[in-house]
Amino acid sequence: MASHLFGRSAHALPRAVAGDGCYLIDAEGRRYLDGSGGAAVSCLGHSDTKVRQAMHDQIDRLNFAHTGFFTSDPAEDLARALIAHAPPGLSRVYPLSGGSEAVEAALKLARQYFLETGQPQRTKIVARRQSYHGNTLGALAAGGNAWRREKFAPLLVTCHHIAPCYPYRDRADGESLDAYGLRAADALEDELQRLGPETVMAFIAEPVVGATAGALAPPASYFPRIRDICDRHGVLLILDEVMCGMGRTGTLFACDQDGVAPDIVTIAKGLGAGYVPIGAMLASDAIYRAIADGSGAFQHGHTYHGHPLAGATAVAVLDRLTQDGLVAEVPAKGQTLVEALTDRLENHPHVGDIRGRGLFRGIELVADRDTKAPFDPARKLHARIKAEAFARGLICYPGGGTIDGVHGDHILLAPPFIIDDAQIGWLVDTLADSLDASIAA
Repeated sequence: MASHLFGRSAHALPRAVAGDGCYLIDAEGRRYLDGSGGAAVSCLGHSDTKVRQAMHDQIDRLNFAHTGFFTSDPAEDLARALIAHAPPGLSRVYPLSGGSEAVEAALKLARQYFLETGQPQRTKIVARRQSYHGNTLGALAAGGNAWRREKFAPLLVTCHHIAPCYPYRDRADGESLDAYGLRAADALEDELQRLGPETVMAFIAEPVVGATAGALAPPASYFPRIRDICDRHGVLLILDEVMCGMGRTGTLFACDQDGVAPDIVTIAKGLGAGYVPIGAMLASDAIYRAIADGSGAFQHGHTYHGHPLAGATAVAVLDRLTQDGLVAEVPAKGQTLVEALTDRLENHPHVGDIRGRGLFRGIELVADRDTKAPFDPARKLHARIKAEAFARGLICYPGGGTIDGVHGDHILLAPPFIIDDAQIGWLVDTLADSLDASIAA
């Protein structure tokens, strides 16, 4: 049967028809272990009975109520549940339909906040190279993913990008991790001085960089220094936890492990666990009060934001993550995963770095371990690995351009939190075999 679907590419794909725990099943009956949770989305796997029941129950009560006229129990319940676990100072939740929407809302909120507080000169956004904040134009402009930006550069607003915090590549010989983290953070101070700190409204960053750089986590010294720089200059700190949040790194909010609280945080992916499209922006009470006591309205909105079905589903997901203890299991399962990866790949001639937190792990591949030289981008090694692993029944998330948008290959792993030890062992063995086969090809 001819397809009329406009897909991501012109390549034919197998048709997914069912899910079973950590597995997806295609129309031919083949089972695929979801080693990346899609794109770090399916934290509960593909057949969670509690979440499915919550969806059915909500459909029977209320399907839609436009937020220009009504609030709803699911939206209110979701906001309460998130704030109960949120970093200190965050008090309000703006529910949306995905991560890019959440980032767009965060950037617009930052701008309106400074208008409401009499600082209209603050218009500039600082972010980092080798980051990703979404595919809509504002989020894409803030992101530092060179390949994703290239075709659309003429349409993007100007944002300013500093170096990523990338210990494997940028830490000097003999430099401690903490010293490097402080040096990397000070790039923000330098950029603010170059731009004029009074003209900057926000710095946006992923606590653990996801698909663009492969689970790139900073030293412990990095974000406290970033927080201090933002505070000294009156710049808002926006943390993008769309991919790394909702328990993926071992705490519900990834920034809890960095000892900082943002002014605004964005979440999505694991918030809906793949059962519904949902995201959210959380803001501090100071930001909310500036608008509530000023103009009285955030000049933003979407038809489907605050959707009752999405909200009820996300509440059920949060219950599974927190009350049922699935986030609490992530650190131990993450340790099992990293130990298996280390046992199998630590001495591999083409594995340069194994990194990440919790069940969010990246493997950077190199042509030469001693020099850290990457493979020739023309080989498209990451694409070969994805295809090879998929043919063996493993879904992983390799990426290219790890270093600068052109050079470098990595593999990202983000399996469901319900994965067991045997599945972790099979995942690592299959990945290692796929890696060897791809390099030999």
